[in-house]
Amino acid sequence: MSRVYNPRMIEELRDRIALLEGGASKKAAVLPFGVPDIDDRLPGGGLSHGALHEIAGGGGGTVDGAAAALFAAGIAARSVGKILWCLTRPDLFFPALAQAGLHPDRVIFCEGDKDEDVLASMEEGLSFGGLGAVVGELVRLPMVSSRRLQLAAEKSGTMALVVRRWRRQTEASDFGNPTASTTRWRVSVLPSEELPVAGVGRARWLAELMRVKAGECAEFEIGACDAKGRVCLLPHSANRPDTSAWRGNRAS
Repeated sequence: MSRVYNPRMIEELRDRIALLEGGASKKAAVLPFGVPDIDDRLPGGGLSHGALHEIAGGGGGTVDGAAAALFAAGIAARSVGKILWCLTRPDLFFPALAQAGLHPDRVIFCEGDKDEDVLASMEEGLSFGGLGAVVGELVRLPMVSSRRLQLAAEKSGTMALVVRRWRRQTEASDFGNPTASTTRWRVSVLPSEELPVAGVGRARWLAELMRVKAGECAEFEIGACDAKGRVCLLPHSANRPDTSAWRGNRAS
């Protein structure tokens, strides 16, 4: 009887073996966006797998917060393996995750009562080492906690994604505090793509790379994640939102 092998499973096993042998190639150590203008700004040409990455909405509102979560979902969707998503509020909209390329069947949800529970679950998931990525929704990310997540990610080679979510505007100021994250992103919603007929076009975002180790800050107008978690670069538009009020929150 012939057997049918899943190519994704074979690729995942190869990556794990390479990681255990300590011979993972530079290409396998990062997850590129597939957009040269973005990847050229990131050391190694993509987001490091064994590292912590921080993402927040461009404001305290629900819309920008949802865009940040979908940006993280698109990144996770392009990784290999199951995704651990840790949160305190079970309000994720599954069809939206699927539209961003992350099918709910790939996601293991872990719900806690407070941020400390999310941090503990993330660290445990990162230490396990058999996941494609570990995502955690947090209000605050203290330096000590971020260092623990970064070290756990480095040890296992699993990507850690922290989505910063706030219940009130005053909590948003915490995003400016230093953390151990390798990259820090801020995602804001732009007017959707114009269509030649009546309707709503592809969502568009302003993705700001606010911090990157061994790199420079940048901002990109991008098309929202498609069904495979990919984004595309858009020409700069004249109707981008005014983000000057946030400039002072940039952290080095």
